[in-house]
Amino acid sequence: MKLFRAVLALVLVCVLVVAGAQWLNDPSLRRFGQVIVQAGGNDYVATLPKAGLLLLIAALLLWLLWTLLAAPFRVWLRFRRKQARARLIDGLTALHHGRWLTGEKLLLSAADEAEVGPVALAAALRAADKRGDETAAARHLQRLQEIDPLRHALLQARRLLLRGQAEDALALLDNPVLQPLPPRGQVLRQRALSAAGRADEAYGLLGALRSQQALPAEQLTALEAPLASQMLLQASDLTTLAERWEALAKPLRQDPQVAAAYARQANALGWPEPAARALEHALEAQWSPQLLPLLDEIDAGGDPDAMTARLQRLLQQHPDDPQLLLSAGQIARKQQQWPRAHELLLQAIAANAGSPAWETLGQAYAEQGLHTQASTSLLNALRLRRGQPLLPLEDGNSALPADESDTAVEQRDAHGLPRLDGPQA
Repeated sequence: MKLFRAVLALVLVCVLVVAGAQWLNDPSLRRFGQVIVQAGGNDYVATLPKAGLLLLIAALLLWLLWTLLAAPFRVWLRFRRKQARARLIDGLTALHHGRWLTGEKLLLSAADEAEVGPVALAAALRAADKRGDETAAARHLQRLQEIDPLRHALLQARRLLLRGQAEDALALLDNPVLQPLPPRGQVLRQRALSAAGRADEAYGLLGALRSQQALPAEQLTALEAPLASQMLLQASDLTTLAERWEALAKPLRQDPQVAAAYARQANALGWPEPAARALEHALEAQWSPQLLPLLDEIDAGGDPDAMTARLQRLLQQHPDDPQLLLSAGQIARKQQQWPRAHELLLQAIAANAGSPAWETLGQAYAEQGLHTQASTSLLNALRLRRGQPLLPLEDGNSALPADESDTAVEQRDAHGLPRLDGPQA
């Protein structure tokens, strides 16, 4: 079937050539004009269509001659490109297998080809870094800068960030010649800004990274809270802190990490009440017991009634939380509200608050002068850590003894440990 189509095409071409020759010899074509060429004392006369056809044939012959003359050079260039691609593939394979020196040599041999040169030099730079050869790495970077400045800037900025030189990486990425940066460059710039202590600018780049899909959505979401926390902690005054706090989305302000950062900085700048409110709102939105010690720290020098009211509201919402019961008991102990402190700490112990609750209870008993109960509580904290059974706790809620004769006499054994046998007769 293919032979039949080839013969048919050849017959059609011959028919067209014969028909065209007959048409060009038609005397009526002189009405389109004549072309007269004088050369060597002779005049060559042809009709305009015939002259145009002759020019077309001459151009085709010249093109065919140029193609034949350039064919060896094209074959050689094609062979070089094929060899360069093969070396690039072999070099990348060697790098994947961990043969750094072999891979680097193959990649350098492929780097002379312009089409794959930047990729080969970038991979050779990675191999030199893996070998720890700074001289070779600098040489590869220099060559790469000459042929691909943007790729050089991205690779060098990444290397500078790994070495902790964030300011140098920023200076390299902010070069006006390289603008606008590709998505990978924006990611590197965001990391450099964060490492350089400019978290507000790094946080502002998250929107651009999201629109360019430079990072997965989950990774961008995971970056928001740390960057927002760093941005708040770097606020140098209350005005800047308030502006940055209000600029955050409401779900982000309720994040425990962000709320803790705002509370610490606000308290450090002398603004404890808004800090305590932020922590309370964060606890109401997302219960995080790790915020409770910070709430106690912020309210340490504030209004004790306000602190008690906050804890009461939180206890109504989470009555069985051991950390909350322990924190409330510790604050009651600091305020010397002994009956409430005993009650809360015993509830914390029942809720498995662990040895810190026993230690706090022992401190409360010791501050009241009830040394027997204090010793029992502190010993129980130690026994709980060791996995030993606990000792029974005597009732320590009674009033302090009127004089020293009613006080239990503490006895110690040969090892210095208290004997818990009660008062002597």
